[in-house]
Amino acid sequence: MPSQPVVTFHGAAETVTGSCHMIESGGHRILIDCGMFQGSKTEKELNYRAFPFDPHAVDALILTHAHIDHSGLVPKLVKDGFKGPIFASAPTIDLCKVMLPDSAHIQEMEVEQLNRRNKRRGRQSVTPIYTLLDALEAVKQMQSTELGVWREAAPGFRFRLWNAGHLLGSTSVEVEAASNDRSVRILFSGDLGPDNKLLQPAPEAPAGWDHVVMESTYGNTDRQEVTEARRRAELRAEVRAAINPDGVLLIPSFAVERTQELLADLVHLFETGQLPPCPVIIDSPLANRASQIFRSYARGLDNGDLLLRAFASPHVRFTESVEQSMALDQMHGFHIVISASGMCEAGRIRHRLRNWLWRPEATVLLVGYQATGTLGRLLADGAPEIRMKGEQIDVRARIRKLDLYSGHADGPELAAWLRKRMPVTGTVFMVHGEEKAIEGLRARLSDSLSHEHLIDPHLDASYRLGHAAAIEIVDTARKPRIDPMQVGRTDWHNDFQSLLLDIQAEVGKAADEKTRARIIRRLRGALAAE
Repeated sequence: MPSQPVVTFHGAAETVTGSCHMIESGGHRILIDCGMFQGSKTEKELNYRAFPFDPHAVDALILTHAHIDHSGLVPKLVKDGFKGPIFASAPTIDLCKVMLPDSAHIQEMEVEQLNRRNKRRGRQSVTPIYTLLDALEAVKQMQSTELGVWREAAPGFRFRLWNAGHLLGSTSVEVEAASNDRSVRILFSGDLGPDNKLLQPAPEAPAGWDHVVMESTYGNTDRQEVTEARRRAELRAEVRAAINPDGVLLIPSFAVERTQELLADLVHLFETGQLPPCPVIIDSPLANRASQIFRSYARGLDNGDLLLRAFASPHVRFTESVEQSMALDQMHGFHIVISASGMCEAGRIRHRLRNWLWRPEATVLLVGYQATGTLGRLLADGAPEIRMKGEQIDVRARIRKLDLYSGHADGPELAAWLRKRMPVTGTVFMVHGEEKAIEGLRARLSDSLSHEHLIDPHLDASYRLGHAAAIEIVDTARKPRIDPMQVGRTDWHNDFQSLLLDIQAEVGKAADEKTRARIIRRLRGALAAE
């Protein structure tokens, strides 16, 4: 006879990345997502460490969608011994076929560069989290799963998928886990799309649950009314303000869906005469391959015809080779470059930023969530200087933010989504959000659920799930993988880089050699005192 199921939050707990939730019941285990950690170096180092569970002992994995913070460690899971099926919607599998190999390529390339630097510094070499071959092997274990159809994931577990409205193929996961008397019903929201999203319909799922695990990314944000007309009007205003005969508009963008949405709206503004046409370059091989997948599903998407016209526009071009990308540095006249990654942490946008951030004629438009500790977050917070690959760069470009393209529901939309899923007899676990967002969502939900039914779990926390309560399982012998105070926050790496910039600024402002020497002596004295 199975006991009560247990859920453990191995990622996206008090942070927005690394989504990975395990459910155990009757000696069987399934995972919901297996994503990569992004943000501070302390969090990203978790990607290189062993999983806090045995991959051989996992029976099945269910993916909510293809974004790397939800799927990015699947190849590592397979590399480390997971042999079970990976269930996902057909579009999610198609996107994973391009996104996971791209992730492996980036890791192999960055590790190669790092090892060259480590060799010069006398440090040990490192290996990538996984390779291209690992990514290709992982895709082989994926099984296409129709929405709304019950499937067995493992003995004692059955599930079905519901549209989440966040991304092509994105889903919420309904799970029934065997328990002592009747099954425990759990809904994992995945990432939920906002109202009036350009390409995706509104989220769906049944009502009446024992427990709900829901995202809280923008739980403290109210975007007001986001309409298609308002979104396009604000994009038009940003482009017009950025136009400079010697300048560029750089848009760091997630390669999958965000890029396609921006492209469709830009072409619409060109077609309707609301913007003067200009070159729009998609500088991301991943975005190029993802666009091919969107093209194949376009007829079933909202505004699919507009998307197809955008792909065929004479003003749009895609770069593929490194040489084509590097040639953008020689472009003259105002142009728009959309490039990954959306948080400025990897990919070709890093080169574009190094080339343009110090120029006042450039504009950088941030159109997505910027996790704490990322370069995108530093720019969004108004950093006057940044460091990239050991080089200090003064930020003279205009830094702008446009949140209307977010793929995530805001606070009121999240609360409305949960109200439609009521009643919830047990617990709502608020995940995939930083501290302020979680507290904002808690306040919005407090009129529907009591305080003890609203839980924001810590990383690797476990809860036993009854039909009316979730009881935390406290294991004092288990040490946390990282200091809980470092989750979803900047770390010493960020503080150190900021300190270096401050020191350079102070020394640079010194009037003469004597003043500079005094500053350095004081710094040395402070270090000696420690």
